[in-house]
Amino acid sequence: MIAAVRAAGIEHPWAHQARAAEHALDGESVVVATGTASGKSLSYLVPVLSTLLDGSEAPNGRGATALYLAPTKALAADQCRSVKELSQPLGHSVRAAVHDGDTPFEEREWIRQYANYVLTNPDMLHRGILPSHPRWSSFLKALKYVVIDECHTYRGVFGSHVAQVLRRLRRLCARYGASPVFLLASATAAEPAVAARRLTGLPVVEVADDASPRGELVFALWEPPLTELHGEKGAPVRRTATAEAADLLTDLAVQGVRSVAFVRSRRGAELISVIAQERLAEVDRSLARRVAAYRGGYLPEERRALERALHSGELLGLAATNALELGMDVSGLDAVVIAGYPGTRASLWQQAGRAGRSGQGALAVLVARDDPLDTFLVHHPEALFDRPVESTVLDPDNPYVLAPHLCAAAEELPLTDDDLALFGPTAEELLPQLEAAKLLRRRTRAWHWTRRERAADLTDIRGQGGRPVQVVEEGTGRLLGTVDEGAAHTSVHEGAVHLHQGRTYVVRSLDLDDSVALVEQASPSYTTVARDTTSISVLETDTEIPWGDGRLCFGSVEVTNQVVSFLRRRVITGEVLGETKLDLPPRTLRTRAVWWTVTEDQLDRARINPEILGGALHAAEHASIGMLPLFATCDRWDIGGVSVPLHPDTLLPTVFVYDGHPGGAGFAERAFHTARSWLTATRQAVASCECEAGCPSCVQSPKCGNGNDPLHKRGAVRLLDVLLEGAPEEKTDGAEEAGPAGAGAPEGDGDRISAPAGRPADEPADGPQQAAPDPQVPPVP
Repeated sequence: MIAAVRAAGIEHPWAHQARAAEHALDGESVVVATGTASGKSLSYLVPVLSTLLDGSEAPNGRGATALYLAPTKALAADQCRSVKELSQPLGHSVRAAVHDGDTPFEEREWIRQYANYVLTNPDMLHRGILPSHPRWSSFLKALKYVVIDECHTYRGVFGSHVAQVLRRLRRLCARYGASPVFLLASATAAEPAVAARRLTGLPVVEVADDASPRGELVFALWEPPLTELHGEKGAPVRRTATAEAADLLTDLAVQGVRSVAFVRSRRGAELISVIAQERLAEVDRSLARRVAAYRGGYLPEERRALERALHSGELLGLAATNALELGMDVSGLDAVVIAGYPGTRASLWQQAGRAGRSGQGALAVLVARDDPLDTFLVHHPEALFDRPVESTVLDPDNPYVLAPHLCAAAEELPLTDDDLALFGPTAEELLPQLEAAKLLRRRTRAWHWTRRERAADLTDIRGQGGRPVQVVEEGTGRLLGTVDEGAAHTSVHEGAVHLHQGRTYVVRSLDLDDSVALVEQASPSYTTVARDTTSISVLETDTEIPWGDGRLCFGSVEVTNQVVSFLRRRVITGEVLGETKLDLPPRTLRTRAVWWTVTEDQLDRARINPEILGGALHAAEHASIGMLPLFATCDRWDIGGVSVPLHPDTLLPTVFVYDGHPGGAGFAERAFHTARSWLTATRQAVASCECEAGCPSCVQSPKCGNGNDPLHKRGAVRLLDVLLEGAPEEKTDGAEEAGPAGAGAPEGDGDRISAPAGRPADEPADGPQQAAPDPQVPPVP
């Protein structure tokens, strides 16, 4: 194939596969950035399988090996099935196996000793393979290729962790005498070679020309209708995206159209499947069994059964979180329903690309939620269809990321001065702090790990941290699933409604010490939403620039937040039924923020008196948080905000927007560098909304801790006008390089919070990213 394409000198539909394979076989790391269903898998399988089938023996007597990394377990399992089907006619030369947290322990020893193509994820590489490298020595000595699939997902804090995990892998391989070639693939990456170099630390060749055939994709933007109901402060209420998506999934299933409905939260996936099943049962009871939910937190056997049913066509419809967004080959899928903008254009096209993978035409429908960003996109489709996907940017030098990986590397093999260049310029500065914390010790010419516990346990690379909370049925003791520790306060607090496999449970108690939530099955007519309080203080101002009389600043802050209550809302309408107080401990987060201030003169020019100042700031804050994902590769729940009429550190009216990750994730920095465009779009979104006094489509948040009080829509527009009058021109060259922007969005619902003394604020939800840095690792701002 490679020779034929080269000799012909023409653009074959699959020429990108040939070029990528040729680079890999020549020993060059390569990234393939072509569309969904363009055959990227063959780009890396050709060199991998040809090498494994070659039969050549490595110096240690074991044949060449390859490692495949996927961001999700589902994708690794799907790829393993494909490899086995492809290599079956070739005998037993290719021994492929999945090695992840679901792999039975009795199979793991066989995989270590005999598998030559191991499919896993960065989490298992970080916690399992690298710390146990002596047991994997024969595999690592012969490692020829490392495949990194869906590489665009490794961005922000998660991507920064993965970048350091890959550097640890390269270091160990070098000690064993191996220098693997890295093969990366993504359907939605901007500047793929740049991102791949940052991720791997190696020069990478880019293959991006895509001539593969594809069917027509019809893309619809769907805005739910207004209802007769009224929400907080009498604002009009639209039908929820969840209810609309459930109706669409029902209609598609009735017509025999194989479909997936993507939703942003685990609870949303369960709700859509329950609603669709109930409505399908009214048409044909057999159809109700052909729709299900798929999300993280299920037991391994439940996930595998759902994947098989979807792959075989037994399931007609599936309501899924982004756990199914990536690369799974679901042939025959005809339609995708996306309940709410997924946060980035890259994720939007990944989800839409799940349909039509067999070359047939396909339908994708984006159902807008009632919030500023979704409403803006429905009315400005050019922001989706006329702009490229976001750059995948990451910051491996973030000290909160780097410090635990230096400890892990030192435990794997003593860390020498020669190793430091591999880990970046910040490494040398961190070592004295790690020594002062008694985590590392210098002996002769190397740094050694000093503790008995495993250094790899210092950090969770997905930012979740802590032991997962087990969800247990109180009456039977049956384990239903797990919830990330950081999400427990907001999702399984006492009184929370918890959905699992179409069944509804109510949490009776949450034991944080034992990490157990006891639930009992129930049928409430409502869902629950947690609310928090927050306060923020400025630790250090790195940069500030004048915006007329006001100032735009960027620096380090400390945020303290606490879940204080939860709301009960009707499932379909979102109507608030009541609020219940909670008593949970506070959490502290050191992170990075952008903030802006205005002066008394500016307030006078904007005709904003003290009575409406808090509402104007609060409304501007809500809208700016809602619009930031359009300018930074983030989910809106990865960021938080606070608005204060008189902040003690600035002594001025101030609006803060901060990263919901320890040490920062680059979102606030990106906001700082694109502030003029970001706040201009925010002003436009608020001013163009047809409501009178503010609604969820512009300045209201359904999860605001202050109950959306105070809010002043017109005051927010005038405030943004006077602020933007003094905004300097943005620098366009290298804007994408301004700082890290983007992170793997957690599955979660985002929860609004209020600051003490009535200070409005917004906080990221589902909280893995809310947890403070491990106290054993020195917090380096």
